[in-house]
Parts: sequence; structure tokens; C-alpha cells
Amino acid sequence: MHFDLVATCLFGLEHLLGEEIEALGYERVMTIDGRVIFRGDEEAVALSNIFLRYAEHVYIKLGGFPAGSFDELFEGTRALPWEAFIGRDDAFPVKGHAIASLLHSVPDCQKIVKRAIVSRLSEKYGLSWFAETGIRYQVEFFIFKDEAALMIDTSGIPLYKRGYRTEAGIAPIRETLAAALAAISRPREEVLFWDPMCGSGTIAIEAAMLARDIAPGLRRSFAAEEFPFVGKSRFHEAREEARSRILRNNFCVYASDIDPAMVALAGANTERAGLSGTVRTFQADARKISADRRGTIVCNPPYGERMRMDGQVDRLYREIGEHFRALAPWQVYIITSHPDFERLYGKRADKKRKLYNGMIPCTLYQYFKNERK
Repeated sequence: MHFDLVATCLFGLEHLLGEEIEALGYERVMTIDGRVIFRGDEEAVALSNIFLRYAEHVYIKLGGFPAGSFDELFEGTRALPWEAFIGRDDAFPVKGHAIASLLHSVPDCQKIVKRAIVSRLSEKYGLSWFAETGIRYQVEFFIFKDEAALMIDTSGIPLYKRGYRTEAGIAPIRETLAAALAAISRPREEVLFWDPMCGSGTIAIEAAMLARDIAPGLRRSFAAEEFPFVGKSRFHEAREEARSRILRNNFCVYASDIDPAMVALAGANTERAGLSGTVRTFQADARKISADRRGTIVCNPPYGERMRMDGQVDRLYREIGEHFRALAPWQVYIITSHPDFERLYGKRADKKRKLYNGMIPCTLYQYFKNERK
């Protein structure tokens, strides 16, 4: 069986996600803000969930149609082949989003979509009532500019939840974004990778996973493992392939923080990720770090309204700017939502990239021509 698959992502990560999909051997059909559509089969469902580092969810797209009215939404939904996926005893809850559309009430759209699926399945199975005690198929609708897409979620828990981070610090960076930061910085075995404000250790852990080619979904489960047309065996095969790809190399990651509680948390997360031999966690002040080898700094420094009001953030950014420049020729990658970062840091970035941490707009400041000033 072949179908369109939709991999969603944080805004700004579409290019990286598309490259990942092509690396798995699948062809992109379309790329739009926050999602990449590609063609695949049952094996693709398993592989994409386990291997895609920058995706938030992977969906099976049943179809799309104009939905400028509730009647159009009902009839378009009812025309789709739900019985090809959902059995007579299975559960099919509905949720979704409506953006820049005439149908802006999500609860009303949920009711219409649910009623349309029930109508279709009632006709196919000869039932007037569904117990919904079987396999759970989470139905998702996305209505954008009066065009609806109807999908089934194959991931379940969002893909950024790898399983190693049971606790996080204040304002944690999402794992998918952390992986993207690591990829953009081009981690190399001969260059030390260092997050000197590591918090819960997410950037360091994702960098280690990337450098050692450890699939992000290797240690977790997925909704589609229960789908009979996909099955556990395909996920088992995908995990075996993932294990066979893991590299044994000398890539070294430092994850340090001035707060000993954060260092302990990062250490616990590193251990759960199985990366204690690759990621070294320790207490250190980012304004005083040094090493006798070339390094790359990638970090998400603290930011908050309270800290900004009493000047802590401004002072920190000035001090790390002065110290990080002294580490030249190290490369530096800093993500923050602070609007005056470059002025405070004391140097214009060589390149800037707009990214999002969840719904928070941020900028990645890249200093790959880092020179002493």
C-alpha cells in the first residue's frame, strides 16, 4: 500500500527535514511551512518515525478538499476511504487546527469530521453505533485557507519526545530544534562540541546522537506499531537497522553549566540516552571556559523577562561575547529570542537564521569566522 505521508516540523526546519526524508530513499511531493509531504508505504511509516530527527509527527494523509463550509467539510470527509484503515471496533478520536479559514471553530469542525467518519463507516460496516474499544487511530484535520487535509497520526506521542528527558530546566529547548542546531554547526570528530550553558543537556545529547548516527526514535514506541497494516515487525526491522548504523567514534561533547542542579539533570538525561561515554557533564562558568583543542560552542543562553528587567541577561551576553571571542578560532552558534543580542554580544553574526522553539520566534546567530577583537 502506498500513500502520502506528512511529516510536520517546527518552522524553519523544513529543509533539514526534507533532506532527511530523501536520505531514507523517499521523494518529496511538496514542502510548505511546517510540513513536508512525501510518498511512502508501510515500511516508510516505521522508518520515518524512528529515523527522522527534525519531525514532530508523521501522518498518513487520506485526502484533501475545499472546505469553505460545514457541508463541504462533511461531504469531503465522508468521501475518504476510512474503512481501509479503521476497523469496526477501533477508536477514532478527532482533533485539528483551522487557520485563516471561514471554518475557524475547531470544536465545530471536530464534530463535523467525527460525524462524517461515523456516517461513512456506518454504511460500510452496517453499524449504527461504534464501541471504539479497539486500536486507536487519532484523526487530525488541518484547514488552511479553506482547504482541508484529513490525516491519521502514526506517531502518537510527539517525535521530539525521545524518551531520555523525563525532566527539564526552565524554558527548555525542544529536542528537534536542538538536533537542528547541532546539524547546522556541522559536528566533527576532531572538533570538541561544547554547550557551556547546557541546562538539561538537550543540545549536547542531540549532537552526540547525530555524530554517532543514533536514530532519535530508537528508544520509544509509536502509535502505528498497533496498526495491523504496519505492525510491530516492521518497527522491529527498522530498529535493527538503526542499531546497525550506530557509529563507534571519538566524538567528544562537553555539557557544562554554572548551576550544579542542571549539571546533575543533564548527567541523568545523558545516562538515560546511553551516551555517558560520549557526553561529559560538569560544572563550569561559561564566561571562563577553555580547552587545549579546537572547539565549537552551541548554546541556548538563559533568557527571561525577570532576568532582563534586572540586567542579568544584558550583563551575561556582554561577558560571554568578550570571552567567546577570545577563544578564536572556535566557532560559536547561539540561539536566543533577545532582540538586542548582537549589540550586547559585541559583534555582528556572520550569518543569522530565523527558527522557532515551539511557538517562540528565535534567531540563531552563527559566528564561523570567529576572530579576536
